[in-house]
Amino acid sequence: MRNTPDNAVQPIAMTGTGGIDRDAGRRIDEAWLGAAWSHPTTRVFVVSSGRALIEDTADGRTELVTMPSFDAPLTEAHRYYLGTGPDGVRYFALQKDELPGRMDQAARPAGLREAAALLDDRDAALLVHAIALENWQRMHRFCSRCGERTVIAAAGHIRRCPSCGAEHYPRTDPAVITLVTDEEDRILLGRQMHWPEGRFSTFAGFVEPGESLEEAVVREIEEEVGITVFDPRYVASQPWPFPSSLMLGFLASTRTTEIRVDGEEIEQARWFSRDTLRAAIESREVSPPSGISIAARLVERWYGGPLPRP
Repeated sequence: MRNTPDNAVQPIAMTGTGGIDRDAGRRIDEAWLGAAWSHPTTRVFVVSSGRALIEDTADGRTELVTMPSFDAPLTEAHRYYLGTGPDGVRYFALQKDELPGRMDQAARPAGLREAAALLDDRDAALLVHAIALENWQRMHRFCSRCGERTVIAAAGHIRRCPSCGAEHYPRTDPAVITLVTDEEDRILLGRQMHWPEGRFSTFAGFVEPGESLEEAVVREIEEEVGITVFDPRYVASQPWPFPSSLMLGFLASTRTTEIRVDGEEIEQARWFSRDTLRAAIESREVSPPSGISIAARLVERWYGGPLPRP
């Protein structure tokens, strides 16, 4: 079975809004934000060093641990408005140095890689947004123009410099991630030197200044494995706040199959048919990309369904 670019694309993890309206126009309305914060239906959760509290429910789901604003830890500066749900509930995240003590035996701290595979679309969207803001806030405390410490504005979405007046916005770094197929409809997967033994995935790299996405696809594949690709086709994107990437998924084709790994970033690369990939996974020779990643979705799109698990 061969999938074509016209096939329906399976939704990519961590891209849905979960019905949350980010409501960006409200971020500078301090009176409205104050009223929203004090509203009895408002829900708040704490994020710290890329983690939040989650808990399993009696009906088998996993949820973010949220609380009314009047139960939330005190903080004025690091209070981020994330948006409003379709039911009118407003959501805020609080950035703290530590997560609060576990509210009960069910609550546990979790990072995005674990939580995103468990949470529903709404909670996953809220957590992605909050962690992206937290990462940016922690790493951009000083003005890049004059060096003065900046202050938080726009409900956590801007940092302003009180000295020179510059405004700084959350940084997003575009990166292309590409699944390459040859004329036999095999895919090319590679492994980085620091990955666990057997881990293979698609190829990714950051877009350079003055470069189009399509140019970045061609350059990255040539640099990493010596393969010349053509016809890059955009598929989908995935926010990946580790700390600030936006992964832009592509398919690309090649007529050449001779692999020349760079030996610096990529240690090994191999061509796989569907049968050889399935056999390699089932024998534990190969570990496929993480199930929440856009890399896994790209491979599954080619494979025709969920990848086997060892």
